[in-house]
Amino acid sequence: MNSIRLLCLFLGVSLASFAQQPWNGKKCAVVLTYDDALNVHLNNAIPALDSAGFKGTFYISGSFPGFTQRLQDWRKAAQRGHELGNHTLFHPCDASLPGRQWVNPENDLSKYTLKRITEEIKVTNVLLEAIDGKKSRTFAYTCGDAKVGTQFFMDGLKGELMAARGVRGEMHPVDQIDLYYTDGYIVNNDSGEKMTSLVKKAMQTNTLLIFVFHGVGGEHSLDVSLAAHRELVHFLKQHEKDIWVAPLVDVADFLKQQKR
Repeated sequence: MNSIRLLCLFLGVSLASFAQQPWNGKKCAVVLTYDDALNVHLNNAIPALDSAGFKGTFYISGSFPGFTQRLQDWRKAAQRGHELGNHTLFHPCDASLPGRQWVNPENDLSKYTLKRITEEIKVTNVLLEAIDGKKSRTFAYTCGDAKVGTQFFMDGLKGELMAARGVRGEMHPVDQIDLYYTDGYIVNNDSGEKMTSLVKKAMQTNTLLIFVFHGVGGEHSLDVSLAAHRELVHFLKQHEKDIWVAPLVDVADFLKQQKR
């Protein structure tokens, strides 16, 4: 009888511990993503992450000069463990939506066919594999747009990509995540305090938090100051025992393993 009681007590403690630390043995998961293959990612963001021992996900648009002119730098970043994610070749966005007057007509997603966007994403995968030698990677919807017409184009690409990130600012627990539209918080001149408050919420709720960065100290209208970015990285490092900081490809692999 005592053995049974001890077993029940052990199982109760184990289950409670798992409930509190469901993310690879930690309270929450934080993914730092950076869109558009900017020079400031190589110059500012990656050195900051490397100094803390963190790995980020960098979404590459294959035709952008910040990528094509610095291939060796991106290769070195991948060798250090950062994910080179797929962000299409030409970064098409749906110009038919409100406030999209800035979209180049040649890159208007509303004029794309399903075949065109599918092939563009597949070619970008091949291009990135030539740089990092990896077949597994994730995708980020350009401008958060996931459809061509009424069709979700990712439906035909799930065999090519581990997950896909959107831009809807929400957090979810392990068992409530749609891997092919993971939610991300766009950072736009946010303070370090605002970003760390999101991390605190993720720890309290045992959820996945994905940050969506563009500029880091400039080069994009959606920007974060170097000081604010540094404050976030420092906070994550201080609370590393409770926060799993990882590229989205690793988080996606973890979640897929949980479902088996």
